[in-house]
Amino acid sequence: MNDSKASATYGYISSVSGSLIEIKGLENQIRLHDQVQIVEHNIIGEVIQIYSDHVIAQCFESTNGIKLSDKVINLKESLSMELAPGLLSNIFDGIQRPLDIIFNSSDGHGFLEIGIEMPSISRTKKWHFTPEKKINENLEAGDIIGTVQESPLIKHHIMVPPGFFGRLTYVVKKGDYSIEEEIYKLEHNGEEKSFNMIQKWPIYKNRPYKKRIPPNEPLITGMRVIDLLFPLAKGGTVAVPGGFGTGKTVIQQSLAKWSDADVIIFCGVGERGNEIADVLHQFSKIIDPKSGRPLLERIVLIANTSNMPVSAREASIFSGVTIGEYYRDMGYNVAVLADSTSRWAESLREISGLLEEMPAEEGYPAYLPSKLSNFYERAGVVSTLGSDTNRTGSLTIIGSVSPPSGDFSEPVTATTKRFVQAFWALDARLAYSKHYPAINWLNSYSNYPENITEWWNARDIKWDEMINTDWFECRNQVNRILSIENELSNITQLIGEENLPEDQQLVLFIAKLIKNSFLIQNAFDDIDNYTDYGKLLNQIKIILLLYKESKQLIKKGFIIDDIKNLTIINNILRISHTIPNEKFNDIMKIKYELLKEIDSIKYLYGDQHQRLI
Repeated sequence: MNDSKASATYGYISSVSGSLIEIKGLENQIRLHDQVQIVEHNIIGEVIQIYSDHVIAQCFESTNGIKLSDKVINLKESLSMELAPGLLSNIFDGIQRPLDIIFNSSDGHGFLEIGIEMPSISRTKKWHFTPEKKINENLEAGDIIGTVQESPLIKHHIMVPPGFFGRLTYVVKKGDYSIEEEIYKLEHNGEEKSFNMIQKWPIYKNRPYKKRIPPNEPLITGMRVIDLLFPLAKGGTVAVPGGFGTGKTVIQQSLAKWSDADVIIFCGVGERGNEIADVLHQFSKIIDPKSGRPLLERIVLIANTSNMPVSAREASIFSGVTIGEYYRDMGYNVAVLADSTSRWAESLREISGLLEEMPAEEGYPAYLPSKLSNFYERAGVVSTLGSDTNRTGSLTIIGSVSPPSGDFSEPVTATTKRFVQAFWALDARLAYSKHYPAINWLNSYSNYPENITEWWNARDIKWDEMINTDWFECRNQVNRILSIENELSNITQLIGEENLPEDQQLVLFIAKLIKNSFLIQNAFDDIDNYTDYGKLLNQIKIILLLYKESKQLIKKGFIIDDIKNLTIINNILRISHTIPNEKFNDIMKIKYELLKEIDSIKYLYGDQHQRLI
């Protein structure tokens, strides 16, 4: 930045409109998305329009106090993220200012001072670097020079930046170094270039990779309704729309805590300050269940509250996905959680209004779809750069949407739906009836089941010939039961459930059992808060076994009350919060008890056929 200032030509402010400033004198030397700086106030902005006699820049801070003719310089670089050890466990704003450090240096008043300038990542902290390459090796972009143990959970790979390659002429010995110290040198065409641990990358530019790979592995969330009915693949995209109080934030926190992603990037975009503070406070207390370490050791937090400048809010989700791509390039599975993209879209609308652009539906700019697609398209599973042909990484994007009054037809939700492959529709009626997660099984969908079926089949434990049903078929059967139950709901309201045929009453009973014992999940229960794939498959199979056996009983003339009175039903209802994941084989005992009880009522009513167990 200092070099840019030394060689800069000054322009001056000719107009101010909210967070937008008009600058004259730089129009012939500046590029779109270059950063500018108001010298006197140290305020950073980004050029978003260029005209023949002036440029328009959006400021990332409040413009209170600036005046006409204030000097402005071109920093000759676009808004970029600093990528280096020290990102994890940190809290940044949308332009990567370290909020926790700023807060601690602000005497506790907690407000960002205008023009504050502070390194995003500590320049003084020493990291223990272990080299992995030897001098005279020929390296290419993406090759791992060495490693730093960034946290007890994550090993940080120091990689050759994209666009660079050559012969390794120098690498430091194993030891402790700051991120600015020289680590290695590359020689190419007789020119030698020095590198430290820092990479800088523009937030609106995709980081390169060798090739995309079709997603074929699920992101296990631990939430049964998601992992069975609406699964998300690693490298996939999903929207989580829901009105106020439907549980979006709890779902985001559960995903951060339980999903099998290696690194989590949480972007709190435009929410109320106290809500963001509460989320950050809760994250600081959460223990990673897999390692027993603080969850923050594998999380990067980006916070932009509703009272922060809208320009920084607009940049924040791209800042988050850029950091996510960086860890993806190391070979990690990364999840970017954006909460919420509706507040981000509102910042686009506000800036568009200041620019006096022609509004589209509900005042949003006409380029809202392209902006959303630019964000979601950066998800995926990729073969990373580098000579290591086996290194792959994934970036999964989970964006929550806050439609006004829960109206899913509003522009942000409807547009987002076009770019995501999974849709978890949160239902206020379910939430108000204390059904959590409040994901509506009729309005939600996922396009990933066929991609990940093979993964599930490889881990499925086939019970026996009685219920040799795989994950995909379990999913289809549950969907059919819930769909039939929905079709019968109107008839039930007219004539009453007791007047339906016995087989239809059975469907209603099994659907109620699925909803109350399987789809409902308590995020705060020590056993029920997370269900792994082994317990999930066994739990749903016992319900489907009950359905299969009950249909045969109905055909033989038994009535639905005979089935409802089975004492084993209560045990099935209690599986979710009484049987831990590691003891999922205990569900086998329930299976045998179920079959014995069914055989006993057959015998009691004269059916002499006995199943050999």
